Amino acid sequence: MVGIDDVARLAGVSTATVSRALSGRGYVSDATRVKVAQAAHDLDYVVSSNASSLASGRTRNVGVVVPSLNHWFFASVIEGAERALLRHGYDLTLYNLTGGGEERKSVFDHFLLRQRVDAVIAIGLELTEAEVSSLHAMGKPLIGVGGAIAGVFSLTMDDVAVTRLATEHLLSLGHTRIAHIGGGAEFDLDFHLPSNRRIGYEAALRDAGVEPDPALYRPADFTLPGGYEAAKQLLGNPHNRPTAIVASSDEMAIGSILAARDLGLHVPHDVSIVGIDDHDLAAFFGLTTVAQFPLRQGEQAVEALMEYLEPGKDEPASAGVPLPYELIVRSSTARPSP
Repeated sequence: MVGIDDVARLAGVSTATVSRALSGRGYVSDATRVKVAQAAHDLDYVVSSNASSLASGRTRNVGVVVPSLNHWFFASVIEGAERALLRHGYDLTLYNLTGGGEERKSVFDHFLLRQRVDAVIAIGLELTEAEVSSLHAMGKPLIGVGGAIAGVFSLTMDDVAVTRLATEHLLSLGHTRIAHIGGGAEFDLDFHLPSNRRIGYEAALRDAGVEPDPALYRPADFTLPGGYEAAKQLLGNPHNRPTAIVASSDEMAIGSILAARDLGLHVPHDVSIVGIDDHDLAAFFGLTTVAQFPLRQGEQAVEALMEYLEPGKDEPASAGVPLPYELIVRSSTARPSP
């Protein structure tokens, strides 16, 4: 079996130089790095992750914790994080907390505290003070994605502003009877996303001189079927039908488009519909949406994390960084019919 000594002999350098050249840690001239890489290639040498971990004290593995894998958005953030981690030579271990409180306690009290991961990225989770303290006590760097976490470098999304922007787009077209499909009470936990999005929707209406109508609000579960059922209720009453809908996710917005069609309504002639996310299917359905760039969120979290983990780099300078969002106008919105 080929070992690091064989690579060193063929390249004409020390084993320490081979280690630095192949790991990327420490200075090695470009010419030497190329020579070592060629020797490793010629010998089919593969760096042993176990040996590397023993030498560095690192596993080159990052734990990513998410509340659910059932939604496109979380899966997309994970995909972005995984791409970036692979570029940096790190593996990803995923912890899905769909199981609830006991599962979450087990992950934070046991799995993440073992010497299995070098750091943790928490996506869409409002960590408790105890969870943060236990990770920091074990020297495990932590990055939050979605909302501000006390004492943690966080990439934050302004959910109030996101829904305000979606609602203001409809108001600018002349709509005043604007409905909102938000998240149910069971989703109003970490960072209170459903509440904040409803606040943004209602604030935009009030700033335009329109009093929100409680009858034009329906909770759902951030899925296409959930949006379909909620929109059916909103659009099925001809005496109190909205001319537009703001949905808290693209999946619920797409469900709303399908509900409108099943009721014989034309989008956007009879009802305009806006979503949030820029789902992979949004362009196919012509959906106007507020893009949150989830792939970029995952990549940005990893790049921030590397500032903790890579030698010679400083910790991130800011305790919180706002995430970008952008209104993308497509064919699902138009001026209300006369």
